[in-house]
Amino acid sequence: MAAMASVIAGAAGGAFAQAGGGFAFGQFASALGQAAIAPAIVAGVGLTAAGLVQQGRAAKAQSESQAAMSQYNARVQEREAQAQQQYARFQQSRQAKESQRLKSTMQARMGMSGVDTSAGTPLLIQATQAEQSELDNLLIGYQGRVGAGRARSQAALDTMQSSIYKRRGRNQAGAAYTQAGTSLLTGFGNLGMRMAGR
Repeated sequence: MAAMASVIAGAAGGAFAQAGGGFAFGQFASALGQAAIAPAIVAGVGLTAAGLVQQGRAAKAQSESQAAMSQYNARVQEREAQAQQQYARFQQSRQAKESQRLKSTMQARMGMSGVDTSAGTPLLIQATQAEQSELDNLLIGYQGRVGAGRARSQAALDTMQSSIYKRRGRNQAGAAYTQAGTSLLTGFGNLGMRMAGR
């Protein structure tokens, strides 16, 4: 501290000796003021840059969180698609067994009543019933495929949305880092010019 005071006093004495008093003291005071302002400018520039970097990190973190949620939704939809297909297969199997049971019951009743089931109306009834059962079974399979396809389409959209979120986060972070770098360069450039012009 004493050494600093000695330096300041020496500088003040020198300024007075070179320019003769008041004007030189004004220059010295201005230089001293500039030197005192410099750390504040450096701190301000640093804080601005740090704030921009933090904004970039926050934007990236938010985008990554949104991307993770979209990926989760995509996995849920994919599982839904698989469940739809499994349920449709189960329903088809159950419907086929029920159809076969009804066919056997019909044939047994016709046989017990003495009706010839190999021709005429009884045969037509059996054929119609078999055709209807087949259509019902196909419809169950179709509905399962439609449901699974819808879920897979949503999964694909969620996956795409996840990619968009990730890209947006990287872009926002990159823009913030660029702004921080620009802020540092501009701030220190202005400080250099201020110090050079004192």
